Amino acid sequence: MTATALFLPVAVPTASRRLGLLSLTTALAPVTWGTTYVVTTEWLPPDRPLLAATVRALPAGLLLVAVGRHLPHGAWWAKAAVLGVLNMGAFFALLFVAAYRLPGGVAAVLGAAQPLLVAVLAVPLLGERLRARTLLLGLLGVAGVALIVVTGPVALDPVGVLAGLAGTACMGTGVVLTKRWGRPVPVLAFTGWQLTAGGLFLLPLALAAEGLPPVLTVGEAGGLLYLATVNTALAYVLWLRGVGSLPTARVSFLALLSPVVAATAGWLLLDQVLSPLQLAGMTLALATVVLAQRPPTRTPRED
Repeated sequence: MTATALFLPVAVPTASRRLGLLSLTTALAPVTWGTTYVVTTEWLPPDRPLLAATVRALPAGLLLVAVGRHLPHGAWWAKAAVLGVLNMGAFFALLFVAAYRLPGGVAAVLGAAQPLLVAVLAVPLLGERLRARTLLLGLLGVAGVALIVVTGPVALDPVGVLAGLAGTACMGTGVVLTKRWGRPVPVLAFTGWQLTAGGLFLLPLALAAEGLPPVLTVGEAGGLLYLATVNTALAYVLWLRGVGSLPTARVSFLALLSPVVAATAGWLLLDQVLSPLQLAGMTLALATVVLAQRPPTRTPRED
C-alpha cells in the first residue's frame, strides 16, 4: 500500500469538513442580514434610506482598509469600484428603499431570485454548466419564500418591490464577478475596498437627496452602529471569504437564509403573524439551502 493510498481516506473527509465549516461561517452573513429589516423599521431615522446605506458602508470600509493595509493597484481600482457599487453601494440603497416601503419578511424574500440569477450569469461569465438540479432547487427556493409573501396579509408597494428586485440583481451580478475576478489581497482589505467604494458612491447621493443627517437619538445611533459593525464589516468579511472559496451555486443559495431570518424576526419582535402556509414556506426555503450545500451526485463510469 502506497503512502498516498494510506492517507487518502483521511484527507477526503477532512476537506469535506472544512468546506462544511466554511459554509456554516459564510451562512452567518445572510443570517445577520436578515435582521436588517427589523433594525431599519424600529431603530433607524425615518425616511433616510440613503443615510442608512452610507453609514453602513463607508465607516466600515475605511476601518477595514486601515486594518488590511493594502490599496488597490492597476486594474483593481476599477474592479473594486464596480464590485463596491454592485455588492454594497447600489445594493444598500435599493435594500433600504425596499426595507422602508415593505414589511420585513416581504423585503427580504425578494432576494430569493438570486440563486437563479447567479446560475444563469455563471454560464457566460464563469463557463459553468446550467444544471437542472440548480434550477430545480432555485425554483423550490422561490416557491418557499413566495409562500411567506403571498399568504401574508400585507400590501405590496410597487416601488419597494422594484427596489428589492433591482438590489437582488446587483448583488447576484456582484457574486459572479467576484468569482470571475478572484481576490488579489487578504479578505479584510478586499472587503474594505468594496465597502469604501460603495460608501463613496452613496455619500453624494445621500447629501443631495436627503441633506445633512438629523440629530440622532440613542436608539438610532445604536442601530446605525450595529449595521456598520456586525451587520456589515463582520458579515461581509465572512461573505466574501465564502464567495471566493465555495462553489458558486452553493454560496448563492445561502442568501435564502436572510428572508427566513427576517420573517422569524418579524414574528418574534414585531408581533407579525405567521400562517401555517408561511411556516411551510420557511421550511421549504431552509430545506433548499441544506440540499444546495450537498455536492451533486455523479454517476460512476465504468473503466
